[in-house]
Amino acid sequence: MIQKEFTYRGKNMEALSSLSLKEFIELLPARQRRTLRKGLSENHKKLLKNLKESKKPVKTHFRDVIILPEMVGRTIHIHNGKEFNAVRIIPEMLGHYLGEFALTRKSVKHSSPGIGATKSSSAVSVK
Repeated sequence: MIQKEFTYRGKNMEALSSLSLKEFIELLPARQRRTLRKGLSENHKKLLKNLKESKKPVKTHFRDVIILPEMVGRTIHIHNGKEFNAVRIIPEMLGHYLGEFALTRKSVKHSSPGIGATKSSSAVSVK
């Protein structure tokens, strides 16, 4: 099976890595473009600095950070409100928010109904 080379808006990963932040912003969708044009907050700059310097996975509570080419290949532990979920950043995640990959709600998994939940189950013995 031949693996297709990743491209984002017609540019491969090497070209994306060589782009400046301003040039990369122009490739993003409108919401992300608008957010990044306002500039990165101090906390977001600190997170990017930690990602560059640290060899270990970085923990963060910032779910509103947009994934940039310099983050690709790194592992980030994103807080979902209860625990940190380990997320490996791959090229297909470019332009998305970190929070999209650490879901805050678990899917509901129902089991069988308890005793007394239905009319027929009230006749079943407790033993």
